[in-house]
Amino acid sequence: MIIEAGPKTCHWGFFDATLTPVATVDSGAEVTIYTVSGGPEVLPGAGYHVPPELLAIHETGVPQVPGHILTGPVAVDGAMPGDVLQVDILDIQLRQDWGFTFIRPLSGTLPLDFPERQGMTLRLDADANEATLPWGLKLPLAPFFGVMAVAPPREWGRISTIEPRAHGGNLDNKELVAGTTLYLPVHTEGALFSCGDGHGAQGDGEVCVTAIETALQGRFRLTVRRDLDMTYPEAETPTHLITMGMHPDLDVCVEIALRRMIDVVSGRAGISRAEAYMLCSLAGDLRITQTVNRAKGVHMMMAKSHLS
Repeated sequence: MIIEAGPKTCHWGFFDATLTPVATVDSGAEVTIYTVSGGPEVLPGAGYHVPPELLAIHETGVPQVPGHILTGPVAVDGAMPGDVLQVDILDIQLRQDWGFTFIRPLSGTLPLDFPERQGMTLRLDADANEATLPWGLKLPLAPFFGVMAVAPPREWGRISTIEPRAHGGNLDNKELVAGTTLYLPVHTEGALFSCGDGHGAQGDGEVCVTAIETALQGRFRLTVRRDLDMTYPEAETPTHLITMGMHPDLDVCVEIALRRMIDVVSGRAGISRAEAYMLCSLAGDLRITQTVNRAKGVHMMMAKSHLS
């Protein structure tokens, strides 16, 4: 199944458990989702491909507050609160030949240091797998979706896409490239998966509030899991397990991610929590995911080879 981006399949700036799904798939099905990013102010000059559906979305009106253009939600048949949605990220491809990065006053990790909005357009070359910055520097591309989420609990109402929370959302975790898996606790019937905020590349921290923002298409396998006990997003790469912590206080983020890794390591390796805590100190890596989304992020990585 392919779900294209457009005014009828995208929601801009919010999550809401009452959204009507744009499609329903069986557990274990593969779905390809097209996404777009950015408001009218980031459009490039002549000579670039602008997806026509992005312009069509702009014509419907721009939200008054910042947020992301997300495609979905996609319902997964049989998913119920208490389940976990396993999101296997099978493939990610660019959908345009440009990306954008900007600084916005009162935002980012240094909100008062840059009082004027500034931005730049970057040319993206899918064949060379690189982005070219205005001064000529070339950076390798490593595309991923900044936002992947299920619907939040119904009682939360309509919430912003900016803060990452227990339902996922604006995780901005650059490890979640093709070949990795994200696990999201389900809060409402059907799970209601949405994605967007395509990134061509990003540093840990995403300090100025933007990565290389661009349009992507992703191919996902969405599977309902009832054998997992997760109340918070987790992930794994082919080589590592990842736990996450999101909170306005970076120290609290560290504590959340670490406590969750201790539980994972203890369960997987069959060792005590105290032994797992010590192993985390010896072999676990704490990384700053992002410092810009009001609720900041830290993730901890542990090689799966240490737990076999």
